[in-house]
Amino acid sequence: MADAMNVGVNLEAFSQAINAIQALRSSVTRVFDSLKDGMKNKETLEGREKVFITEFQDNLQSVNRDLNELERLSTLVGRPSESHPLHNSGLLSLDPVQDKTPLYSQLLQAYKWSNKLQYHAGLASSLLNQQSLKRSANQMGASAKRRPKVQPSTLVLPPQYVDDVISRIGRMFPDMSIELFRPNGTSAVLLVTLGKVLKAIVVMRSLFIDRTIVRGFSENVYSEDGKVTDHATTALLHYQLPQMPDVVVRSFMTWLRSYIKLFQTPCQRCGKFLQEGLPPTWRDFRTLEAFHDTCRQ
Repeated sequence: MADAMNVGVNLEAFSQAINAIQALRSSVTRVFDSLKDGMKNKETLEGREKVFITEFQDNLQSVNRDLNELERLSTLVGRPSESHPLHNSGLLSLDPVQDKTPLYSQLLQAYKWSNKLQYHAGLASSLLNQQSLKRSANQMGASAKRRPKVQPSTLVLPPQYVDDVISRIGRMFPDMSIELFRPNGTSAVLLVTLGKVLKAIVVMRSLFIDRTIVRGFSENVYSEDGKVTDHATTALLHYQLPQMPDVVVRSFMTWLRSYIKLFQTPCQRCGKFLQEGLPPTWRDFRTLEAFHDTCRQ
């Protein structure tokens, strides 16, 4: 009997076990062949039965002998060692199941983000080209005189046009008062009074909203935390359409007008009017639904 190899399997016993399996199969085949052929032709019935029983017993003993030999050899074969290295084949169990891999949803999301990136890159490129940020070679020289910066033509609109747009927006919302001032020349400042709820100061640069500050109507209920002012600044970043500034102003005023029922509208998520002493100060940019600042997450 050969010694066991490093893998823990006795190859000589393994070869003998294969031969024993073949011998067992042959013995079982002879048993079924004898049953199939039945009793052979003899002179008397008693002689035929005796010969059949003798052959059948011999075949069964042969099957029993081969089976015992196979069981003996199976104990000598041994078991494979469990410490042998698997190398890269050990990583096969870590492969993801193809049916459960969210490949399609990830590709679809990447495609949507790619389209958004291409769209915003086109807008940025058109704005930079319109505002003519390039300098000539003469201006780059150290001895060249600095000329006053020319304001881009796309941002310069006649004051009459700005007044007309603000007037039309004021007629759209009769419950919201809009007063226009020009303290520094052409730049407009709007004082928006929304019922008896709040007041807002909107600083404009031509027809583009530059900054807004929101305060309570009769008391500084938001002067400490400035939540509505922060939400209004977020709304300015959301409503961006450089090619149509009048639409941006109208959309922002529509969003600001949704605060007219600030203390009468419950939160759409928790259903409460007050949370930590404050009403729902957040307004959704699309549906204008009211939410508390913590409930909108």
